[in-house]
Amino acid sequence: MFVDSVKFTISSGKGGQGCASFRREKFVVKGGPDGGDGGKGGDVVFVVDNNTDTLSWFKGRSILKADNGRPGEGRNKTGKSAEPLILSVPPGTQIIDENSGEILLDMLEEGQKEVLLEGGKGGLGNTHFKNSRNQRPTYAQPGLPGQKLEIRLELKLIADVGLVGYPNVGKSTLISTLSNATPEIANYEFTTITPKLGVVEVGEFNSFVMADIPGIIDGASEGKGLGLEFLRHIERTKTLLFTIDIANYRAIKDQYEVLKEELKKFSTELSGRNFAIALTKVDSYLGEDLEGDIKSFISELGLECSSSNEYGFDKTLPYFVQDLTFSKLDEDKPFFVLPISSVTHINTNAITFALYDLISQGKK
Repeated sequence: MFVDSVKFTISSGKGGQGCASFRREKFVVKGGPDGGDGGKGGDVVFVVDNNTDTLSWFKGRSILKADNGRPGEGRNKTGKSAEPLILSVPPGTQIIDENSGEILLDMLEEGQKEVLLEGGKGGLGNTHFKNSRNQRPTYAQPGLPGQKLEIRLELKLIADVGLVGYPNVGKSTLISTLSNATPEIANYEFTTITPKLGVVEVGEFNSFVMADIPGIIDGASEGKGLGLEFLRHIERTKTLLFTIDIANYRAIKDQYEVLKEELKKFSTELSGRNFAIALTKVDSYLGEDLEGDIKSFISELGLECSSSNEYGFDKTLPYFVQDLTFSKLDEDKPFFVLPISSVTHINTNAITFALYDLISQGKK
């Protein structure tokens, strides 16, 4: 089960009570105080674990509490400190204060380890309070209480390319064709109900991570459909690939404009990312002029069809790709507009190299 948002309360452990004790031994006159200190309470620690990709372990848990420190003992024995409560989370998890909304921790990299709440300090034993005026102190400190906090965990998948599109436009088919991901694929809308990640191999030595989220519809930013709930998963993506179904009853430009608008309403920062456009399902096109419709869409974006073909695009179909020979990437324009077919593999190999170049541009 994929769980990407949970709420619960965490509490660090209380420090152990200090001991009020006196040395009592045969032949030892006036042994004096020998009460030991209490042990430290357990910390609450978060650790990133690449072997988990969901927050399902936390579901249904209302409070997670670290153990208390043990009390001190006579003969100046310090109580045992409690073990920390270690909570493993997948990379991309944000830990948020439920009351203030402040992001407390952003867990990104494998092995990252952060102490969120410190355990309470153990109390001092009565041996610390002996002085010339009070040689028989009967007082020992109580341990300090632990800290308590209501938090929310939100998982935001980390990927290089995020697929954005209407439901049933071929996003799942594309990610299954280009990567090792195996999403459910069917001929009905909202087949994808949870985000998916896939690793796309580029040649023998390079790769990038692609994320597929449930389809976005008009009004997604207002809570319609499934897209709004999962849009957070492409917030961390470096680049976006708009997937537009050229065989859909919706006009190509209408699909594109709705997607751009919904992204902008959700996050102006996200809508400003580097992006490209894939026109999917060219093998299923039912219109009269496939080439004309593609050219028309490219023209409506204020672009011109390209003649250069460094990525090996299918020459039988028009396309656009930015020429970066003498200039930098224009972030207001798509890096490319490319017709593809994941089923018949039209341009599927070439798009991997083009996307890798787009990601590389974002790193400069």
